[in-house]
Amino acid sequence: MSVIRNSSVERLTAIGFAATLLVLLWVGVIALVHEDSGNRAAVHVLVSIGLLLCFLGGLLLLAKRQARLQAARQSATPAARLLKAGALQDAIFNSVNFSSIATDAQGVIQIFNVGAERMLGYQAADVVDKLTPADISDAQELIVRAGALSDEFTTAIRPGFEALVYKAMRGIEDIYDLTYIRADGTRLPALVSVTALHGPDGRLIGFLLIGTDNTARKQVEAEQALLDQRLRDQQFYTRSLIESNIDPLITTDPCGTISDVNHQMEMLTGRTRDELIGAPFMSCFTEPQRAGEAITRVLRESKVTNYELTALARDGKETVVSFNATTFHDRDRKLQGVFAAARDVTERKHFEHALQETNVELQTAREAAEKANRAKSEFLSSMSHELRTPLNAVLGFAQLMASEVPPPPPRQQRSIDQILKGGWYLLRLINEILDLAMIESGKVTMSQEPMSMTDVLQDCKGMIEPQATKRGISMTFPSFDKVFYIHADRTRVKQVMINLLSNAIKYNASGGSVIVQCVASGTERVRICVKDTGTGLSADHLAQLFQPFNRLGQEDSGEEGTGIGLVVTKQLVELMGGTIGVDSAVGVGTVFWVEFASAQAPALDNIEEVALERRLLQAPESGEQPTLLYVEDNPANLALVEQLIARRGDLKLVTAIDAYLGIELARAYLPDVILMDINLPGMSGYGALKVLRDDPATAHIPVLALSANAVPRDIEKGLEAGFFRYLTKPIRVREFMDALDVALHHAAEIRSGQAPRPASQDHQESKELSC
Repeated sequence: MSVIRNSSVERLTAIGFAATLLVLLWVGVIALVHEDSGNRAAVHVLVSIGLLLCFLGGLLLLAKRQARLQAARQSATPAARLLKAGALQDAIFNSVNFSSIATDAQGVIQIFNVGAERMLGYQAADVVDKLTPADISDAQELIVRAGALSDEFTTAIRPGFEALVYKAMRGIEDIYDLTYIRADGTRLPALVSVTALHGPDGRLIGFLLIGTDNTARKQVEAEQALLDQRLRDQQFYTRSLIESNIDPLITTDPCGTISDVNHQMEMLTGRTRDELIGAPFMSCFTEPQRAGEAITRVLRESKVTNYELTALARDGKETVVSFNATTFHDRDRKLQGVFAAARDVTERKHFEHALQETNVELQTAREAAEKANRAKSEFLSSMSHELRTPLNAVLGFAQLMASEVPPPPPRQQRSIDQILKGGWYLLRLINEILDLAMIESGKVTMSQEPMSMTDVLQDCKGMIEPQATKRGISMTFPSFDKVFYIHADRTRVKQVMINLLSNAIKYNASGGSVIVQCVASGTERVRICVKDTGTGLSADHLAQLFQPFNRLGQEDSGEEGTGIGLVVTKQLVELMGGTIGVDSAVGVGTVFWVEFASAQAPALDNIEEVALERRLLQAPESGEQPTLLYVEDNPANLALVEQLIARRGDLKLVTAIDAYLGIELARAYLPDVILMDINLPGMSGYGALKVLRDDPATAHIPVLALSANAVPRDIEKGLEAGFFRYLTKPIRVREFMDALDVALHHAAEIRSGQAPRPASQDHQESKELSC
């Protein structure tokens, strides 16, 4: 009521002052309007007095109002402040965003707010006056914290609640990571602020622990720590790779300034990593300009390999290195620089230089060896000819003496037999030495083609059985009903088998036996075995078996031999792609075996009736058919050509099984065309061609080569030797028939007196037909 009363009085006082001021102003205005000079001074005085009174009244009213407001404020502040403080406390202790835990001075929980209940899963009734914050915290963390605080404050601090509040008790603001143990046993990372609470008298009355959930931050920190660790591991791994490399490694920026090196580069240059980083790349080498060009080239081409530079060490040592370099970029494909790896090639350069010198020496030695080999071959060929000529007379006259009528007396007959025996042995020795020399010089020609092994064994049986019968050795050959075909040279295979059979008879026991077997070995090989019942070979003798001129202790046995037959046999077998082996037991006997690649039986392939039809129409009616002489020792090939010529119908075929017979038949029949195998027994096709060309009676006859030697060099060699055409096996019928037509046409031109085609044209067509 007093407040209301004071307000009314103040209001009335203000109204009075305002009315007085208005009256005075009105009087003054009237006086001024009537311009009463006598009253003007009085009016001024009255107005001034009125204004002064109004001002003083206003001040009085303002002072009284201010005093009233101050009194009212002093009377209302305590209650409002208490109300506001209570509201704030309720908001803080009931917030769910953070936990508030207040304890007494001994650490027993007194306040456990709603945020603490939700975060930790406990009800306030479960912990208030019962537990301390240490009871719901990670004990191991408290032990660690106590140890850390003990080291910091040089005093022993017990784990538990003391470790939680030790800093707060000393007025040190403390915020740290704490792990709470929830009611369900799970763990909650929290960021906790610990504050000491004091009473009005300054006495410690408790502690306040305010915490926030730190799980998200911990996860982020853990992920970041994991990324940092991976980055460190990757950096360590990358650095380890760089440092463990045996080659010097170096990186530069695009300007050629070194940005990193490994330890090997430090050793190469004799400078530390710190000294090298920031230095120009070209400063590490004896030719700076060339080293700079290397960086420029890498930047231009993105890659350079085997770029040789000479590294210059601090102590002046020079090392030749081969650089492989490439550019590298960041994840945005922006060029970062050049990465280069250098390999020390000093030793390799020395080796290459030495090798070059050695190659020169080897080339010189090879040329000398080839020259010596040619000289040896020429010498052996010459000696063979020189030895055969007188030996021919010796053997010829000895045979004449042995065949005289009446026969010579027994004493003289024994002398003649010894002459013949020594002569034939000497001839065999000459042949074997010449064969070995030709094999070693690589001049043996092979005509490998499908051939019947059964036919070869049948021929060998007829040739070897008289020798076996003479010595009382029984021979057993496989049945000739089953035919085995191999891919080899018929003449050389027969030579191999005769040698093996002769040895089996020669070194057999008296009354012994020789067994020959021919069987399939797997799906692609044929094995031929020659088993004897001789004394057998020891392990030492087996190791020396294929050594030239080594007769394995048989020198005094009375058996003739040179010690090179098996050497020639082995080399011939291997030249034909075969293998040779031996199994032997002392006192039991020996088995020699050879294997060759199996083959299909030769057949007439690609025969086209159209290709033969026009030849049948051209057959002359007079019966005078052109003659074809075919010189071939392989029965299968003979049969094949016989079939082809029979189906053609316009040629008469004459055949010979070796070059000598072929030459005689050529001279006797003067055939229109001669078809000749290259690899013939006794004399090759080349030798026969030379004899025919040297004889005026046969020099004009076109001679076609037909051989299994089908490599381009063989074909070129045959054409250069003078063959009219060079045909290869297996026979391509159309090509074969066309070649015969050209040869027959050529022969007809010669008979008619027309000039034959130029040899160069024939030669060119021969190459076209043979390709």
